Amino acid sequence: MGTRLQGKVAFISGAGSGIGAATALRFAEEGALVVLCGRRIEPLEAVAAQIRDAGGRAECAVADVSNEAAYVGAINATAERNGRLDILVNNAMAYSWGAIDTTSTADWHSNFTTTVDGTFWGTRTAMGLMRAQGGSIINIASICGLFGTPWMAGYSAAKAAVINFSRAAASEGASHNIRCNVVIPGVVETPATAGMLTDDKTRTNTEKLIPLKRVGQPVEVANAILFLASDEASYITGASLPVDGGRSSELYTVLE
Repeated sequence: MGTRLQGKVAFISGAGSGIGAATALRFAEEGALVVLCGRRIEPLEAVAAQIRDAGGRAECAVADVSNEAAYVGAINATAERNGRLDILVNNAMAYSWGAIDTTSTADWHSNFTTTVDGTFWGTRTAMGLMRAQGGSIINIASICGLFGTPWMAGYSAAKAAVINFSRAAASEGASHNIRCNVVIPGVVETPATAGMLTDDKTRTNTEKLIPLKRVGQPVEVANAILFLASDEASYITGASLPVDGGRSSELYTVLE
């Protein structure tokens, strides 16, 4: 067990799988009390069990991030129960898939309620709770928020909004020692990306577009989130950190 987050209380949304689960495990390894938030208790309890079996501390909070009262209530209850909130990771997201000319208004809006509204509700609540002692907020965007992505216009727009919203939050929170940063994953092997990595050919074609020539793993993103949450990043706020194998650094890719 490490000590980089010793004594900290951390709340992570979308913590039942993928990047959220990996982040919860890393935070707990570094001494944090981790509160795992998600819509279903079963995956949360499975991750919490891994944390406890390794000697860490974990709690579960069932809440739908697209429901303001539920999400805000879960964060406030965490602070009330534990006396403080030091770290918030807004990781939960939702997306729709389809061409712009066939996307309904309802499908368009579905990209924003969890990803943008949830990030706003969580950040607003955390900033109020962190005023007394400061804290760190890490919002999870996507490489889709940096570049236009066919058939994912709503998701791309939502993640772009997260990036710029976080800059404003960093500016407002700085006087209270509340830092707000963004992690921007590229293609990472999670349940959400399983559909695009269904066979060897698809995976190989995807990896050809990444300078490091491989798909990322959740723990690699979790390590970046851990750094921004820790005191090692005490002078970093308003930053957007790509964790994408170099994908966002290239104008074009030479295929061999």
